[in-house]
Amino acid sequence: MIKPIGSDELQPRFVYDPERHHQLTQEAESLPSVMVSSQAAANAVMMGASYFSPLEGFMNVADAVSVAETMRMTDGRFFPVPVLCLLESDDAIRGSRRIALRDPNVEGNPILAVMDVEAIEEVSDEQMALMTEKVYRTNDSEHPGVKTFNSQGRIALSGPIQVLNFSYFQNDFPDTFRTAVEIRHEIQERGWNKVVAFQTRNPMHRAHEELCKMAMDAVGGDGVVVHMLLGKLKPGDIPAPVRDAAIRKMAELYFPPNTVMITGYGFDMLYAGPREAVLHAYFRQNMGATHFIVGRDHAGVGDYYGAFDAQTIFDEEVPAGVLDIEIFRADHTAYSKKLERVVMMCDAPDHTKEDFVLLSGTKVREMLGRGEAPPAEFSRPEVAQILMDYYQSIQ
Repeated sequence: MIKPIGSDELQPRFVYDPERHHQLTQEAESLPSVMVSSQAAANAVMMGASYFSPLEGFMNVADAVSVAETMRMTDGRFFPVPVLCLLESDDAIRGSRRIALRDPNVEGNPILAVMDVEAIEEVSDEQMALMTEKVYRTNDSEHPGVKTFNSQGRIALSGPIQVLNFSYFQNDFPDTFRTAVEIRHEIQERGWNKVVAFQTRNPMHRAHEELCKMAMDAVGGDGVVVHMLLGKLKPGDIPAPVRDAAIRKMAELYFPPNTVMITGYGFDMLYAGPREAVLHAYFRQNMGATHFIVGRDHAGVGDYYGAFDAQTIFDEEVPAGVLDIEIFRADHTAYSKKLERVVMMCDAPDHTKEDFVLLSGTKVREMLGRGEAPPAEFSRPEVAQILMDYYQSIQ
């Protein structure tokens, strides 16, 4: 089985030992505490669930800046994006060396993790601008990732954490949320060797379904892990429970037995395009995937990134030898009326645009809202029904 990043074994920051978990939970109630941002909470969940292994905690400013510039921490360890805990104020914890981090996404704001504080630093405007420029390739305040990053504050807490719960992800998505450790175990139990990972923040249409099958055929894969984002998205995106139901229906009806695993992870979308594609590859290797599908404008938003920047970054910027996972490079995929099947458009160079079944997201949402199913070449009817029910319920 493919090894995790930087180690023979995953190094989860979640406290699994029941006795130690109980002790820490009791201790945490007496510690100074601070409410973290949703993005920081998601980072803690990803560390707890081993996706960011072997990272032990939040980065200090020097490491974060170094990662933004070179994808390496100051000690040379590889990581694709800064992992920061940014606050607007440290008044409640100033001078404390051990604190509790509270969850902003759960009612009552329970304690998410215990942190050993190694440094409390102020991030300069110049450092913030450098990080957004390097990671997001823009400082435009209208970019949703830049906007979220800049809204968290300028006080950076750094130090190792011990995670005590997985936020609302495990409670709200008990059948879908899985840690990297759990996914590795299931891959082994299924007897899979070559494993394709597919990232999604949307329901899967025919093109997504066929893309997974194309990738498995191309690499000789045993199965595909459909790994969906369960965290915060941008306004207008379809809620995770609806996506989950639609994807499960598609897998149930249109994939052979024991070839697809439906899972989810707890993170907030960065919309960092190429850098986020590298992050996605990083934690898919940690969960046991040998291949990862990187599509056109992967993790992008608006017009901030070129169509294939998320693929070329692996050739041009990722340090050599840091990733063992292989990238399956995908183009826009659609149903060809000429060939009567779904193809990657780059594989049909003699086709015109009119030869494909292409629908904009706006058009699809309008159709679903009217109770009108998209063409069967675009969306499986059972999936379309789930989405129609959702869109009609919010009108």
